[in-house]
Amino acid sequence: MDIKELIFREIENVPEPYLIEILDFIRFLETKVVEQKMGLAIASESSLKKDWLKSEDDGHGKICKRRCVGRSTK
Repeated sequence: MDIKELIFREIENVPEPYLIEILDFIRFLETKVVEQKMGLAIASESSLKKDWLKSEDDGHGKICKRRCVGRSTK
């Protein structure tokens, strides 16, 4: 029997006022997961931004500059 089945069986016997609290808790957990994902995304963005904005040239910029020079932008 998996965990969902166990939870469903237990919920069958829970009084109504507790069901409201359980639902609130489930929604809290969902919100917590979303907030954690957003926090990771923001942390990743700031660390990637540091690398992206480095002034060091690894050679790729030179290639792009050579290919893009003289092209018109429309």
